[in-house]
Amino acid sequence: MKVENQKVIGIEYTLKNPAGEVLDSNAGEDVLYFIQGLGNIVPGLEKAMLGKSVGDSFEVEVKAVDGYGMHDENLIRRVPKSKLKGMSDIKVGSMLQARGPDGEQIFTVTEVTDADIKLDGNHPMAGQDLFFTIRVAEIRDPTAEELAHGHVHGPGDHHHH
Repeated sequence: MKVENQKVIGIEYTLKNPAGEVLDSNAGEDVLYFIQGLGNIVPGLEKAMLGKSVGDSFEVEVKAVDGYGMHDENLIRRVPKSKLKGMSDIKVGSMLQARGPDGEQIFTVTEVTDADIKLDGNHPMAGQDLFFTIRVAEIRDPTAEELAHGHVHGPGDHHHH
C-alpha cells in the first residue's frame, strides 16, 4: 500500500529550521497519524508524502509558502490594555485566544507597553522554510467515522462524545 489521498498515514518526523535546529519531533514517541489529502498537515509535506511506502525514510524541504504561509502584516494588531481586563500576567511570548471573523484565532504577544499590547496572529513558523525528516510507519484505510470527521481516531487522538 502506498500513500494516497484518503489513507490514514502514520509518520515519525523531525522538523528543523534552516539553521538546523530541531523545532519539533516525535522520534521515539507515539507516531503522528493523519488522513492524507485533507490538509491535516502542511501542504508541502502532504505533497511530498504521495507515493511513499511503509518503511520509507526521506527528507523534504518545504518552502514557507507551502508550510505555514508567508508572514502577514495584516495579522498584527495593537490592543489597549484596558480591553484585556483581568489579565495581569501578560508578557512577551504569551499566547492568547481570540474570536475573530474566521472563528477562534491564536495570537502571540510580541510587545507589551504601559498602554497597549502588540499581538501577532501569524503562526509562529510563518515565513520560515521547514526541513522535515520523515519515516513512514503505517498506512491503512480510514474508518467511515474517521473520514466523516476528517481526522484519525485512536491512540493520542481525541474522541467525540
